[in-house]
Amino acid sequence: MKIHIIRQEATEKEIQEMLEELETYIKLAVDVERRVLAGGGEYHADCEEVLLEDGSRQEDIWGADWYPDSNVVGFGALINIRPHQGNRGMEIEDPELRKRIETTVRQWLEMGSK
Repeated sequence: MKIHIIRQEATEKEIQEMLEELETYIKLAVDVERRVLAGGGEYHADCEEVLLEDGSRQEDIWGADWYPDSNVVGFGALINIRPHQGNRGMEIEDPELRKRIETTVRQWLEMGSK
């Protein structure tokens, strides 16, 4: 399992390595405050753990998915169930939070996917 922390535009090689586990999409954890993400692995929690070890705060990390073939960001993950932060389900409900996550994902992954 290869999980990368992405702080700048991902290379094609990094994208391919993050795709190795699931082949068609990449599980992500996105730190909305630091504007970094971790991708790859089997579970969003694996990526979340890598960001926590890198200094992120848990309340700033949200789970998402990146589908490079269609350039689509998904917003569902078990790590997103946070009633204490106003998110009661797996899908991120707050449109502003979704926008922040999508902006970071597209900034760092979109070009490397082509």
